[in-house]
Amino acid sequence: METDDVSVREQLFHNRVRETIICILLFTCLYMVCYLVLTHFKKTAEFLTDDIEDATVNKIALWLCTFTLSVAVCAVLLLPISILSNEVLLTFPHSYYMQWLNGSLIHGLWNLVFLFSNLSLVFLMPFAYFFTESEGFAGSKKGVMARVYEAVVLLLLLALLVLGIVWVASALLHDNIARKSLYDLWEYYLPYLYSGISLFGVLMLLLCTPFGLSRMFSVTGSLLVKPRLLEDIEDTLSCSMFEENSLRRKLNCGNKSCWSKLNMEALRQEYQTVRTKRVALEMRRKASPWQRNLGYPLVMMALLALTVMCVLMVCFNVLELLLDETALPRGMEDPHLGMASFSMFGSLGAAVQVVLILYLMLSSVVGFYSSSLFSGLLPRAKDTNLTQIIANCVSLLILSSALPVFSRTLGITRFDLLGDFGRYNWLGNFYVVFLYNMMFAGLTSASLIKTVTWAVQRELIRAFGLHRLPLTVSRSTVPFRLLLASGLSKIQ
Repeated sequence: METDDVSVREQLFHNRVRETIICILLFTCLYMVCYLVLTHFKKTAEFLTDDIEDATVNKIALWLCTFTLSVAVCAVLLLPISILSNEVLLTFPHSYYMQWLNGSLIHGLWNLVFLFSNLSLVFLMPFAYFFTESEGFAGSKKGVMARVYEAVVLLLLLALLVLGIVWVASALLHDNIARKSLYDLWEYYLPYLYSGISLFGVLMLLLCTPFGLSRMFSVTGSLLVKPRLLEDIEDTLSCSMFEENSLRRKLNCGNKSCWSKLNMEALRQEYQTVRTKRVALEMRRKASPWQRNLGYPLVMMALLALTVMCVLMVCFNVLELLLDETALPRGMEDPHLGMASFSMFGSLGAAVQVVLILYLMLSSVVGFYSSSLFSGLLPRAKDTNLTQIIANCVSLLILSSALPVFSRTLGITRFDLLGDFGRYNWLGNFYVVFLYNMMFAGLTSASLIKTVTWAVQRELIRAFGLHRLPLTVSRSTVPFRLLLASGLSKIQ
């Protein structure tokens, strides 16, 4: 009997050690990738300053931002890893090499991501901001530790302020429970705060994702070579080259004359615009017919199919909510991996779920940075200061930590929420979940219809506008027009 107990304890110990090693390796890899990403965007001057104290503070803040961004990436990968792990165990149920992949490991990952995401939002990122802005208390000895003391004091004051707001909010909504639980910080107030943060993140996803789904077409189109209907690219390129040469001569003459700085700046901006257009036209001319005429339509059709599939799944989830109460998102204690597929279409459906979840996250990020309110946070390579990096990490963490709840609420996946992700107060409210699904379906459909309709109208107007050009101006007059423009630019 004692031998059996020892063997069970040894097995539990080995399992815990294996899960810890896997989690550390995964997080280490993500940390290195995120560090490379942040170093690509950070402003180098802030880390090469002559002040050693400022350089040290900035490095510590950058490490905290890297940790936060790594947690955000882990939160994005939670559902895809869980869904794929279940399908792998279904495919290889008795494989010796897959024994490490079990429900305990996945459950532990969810708990760690929940813990670290809230730790980063509540403590690490506010501390990083206060740390970079602090200078030490008046009269204290200057140094890094003085700035640490000031940052910690400010963080404690902020924590008291936030807890006071949470207590007032809970007292207004749940009068008796809140007053009885005044000293129950860990069991009541912190989960209540986490629930509020998650609700804020889910609302941000509701606003950013439909807008991002419509913006994905234009953003992706700007990265690809578009086919142009009824357009002679050689004539357009010739016009752009003549216009660029004309503006270059104006700039050269303007540098030697008494032109005002305002006119010169306007000329430089116009020259850069024309030059960018000319470079894009040259890239289109060098592109192969397959890339120009087949690649762009295929990518646009794929984006359209993914967006329509998201809307259809949400509409199906709305019907399920009306007919079955079990369709509401809920938490589960044991994921029971390898028992059954979480999609009615098997492994193919699970793969589609993973693609849709990642597509929704990418669309939400595009929508977030495309909105006029947050467009100023868009990072620039080698020109993003530390405050902007902190703001970006906080925003991405709020969006990514709400992604599992967002995907399960919309019915994109049937994988129920694990750990504390499934204990939010509003998840069991039918009216909140139903209204959320309806708003997402309505906003996404409206954005999609507007985007596709306006895009088709623009292409048709542009195409027929070019089509009418040869009717009024013959091809023999085009070189004369270009020569005339060149001669006028020389006279000017």
